[in-house]
Amino acid sequence: MTADLAIGDDGRARCFWGGSSPEYAAYHDTEWGRPVRGDDALFERLTLEAFQSGLSWITILRKRPAFRAAFDDFSIAKVAAYTEADAARLMADEGIVRNRMKVDAALHNARVAAELAPGELTELLWSFAPEKRPRPADRGAVPAITAESTALAKTLKKRGLKFVGPTTAYALMQATGMVDDHLIGCWVPVMG
Repeated sequence: MTADLAIGDDGRARCFWGGSSPEYAAYHDTEWGRPVRGDDALFERLTLEAFQSGLSWITILRKRPAFRAAFDDFSIAKVAAYTEADAARLMADEGIVRNRMKVDAALHNARVAAELAPGELTELLWSFAPEKRPRPADRGAVPAITAESTALAKTLKKRGLKFVGPTTAYALMQATGMVDDHLIGCWVPVMG
């Protein structure tokens, strides 16, 4: 058992960050590292990871219901049609992170994603998933960026997306199950 595991009130061993709040525990146990497919679902995760840049993930997690309401459940087609009035509405919404560069990037990225064929965003993102590897032994073995996340970020930028650096791309890969960075000893089962 590593010191990088947190034992919850339920007796389950979780990755170090997964036991620090009820929101983190629920997210860790039911979402993080589990495969996510579908263009809108991946657009949501990509957008939220970009909004998280420079902030704690708990901030985004707590605001996620407001983000979903503000961004029409991250429907690419709907967000791509947003106007300057929608951007102003988002900037006035106290329930979300109000950063003009991030709001503009989200709307821009939706327009780019809307130009792709159905399923193409999913295929594109998942094409960068590395081969399965053993789970990390401790938090020191969890990278912040990888060759795959660097290549993904580069490709997304070439396609015109914004706020998608290698660190954001790797966080997306972790969140959507493209990589499994649950630590050895964590109770969450290894995904197929």
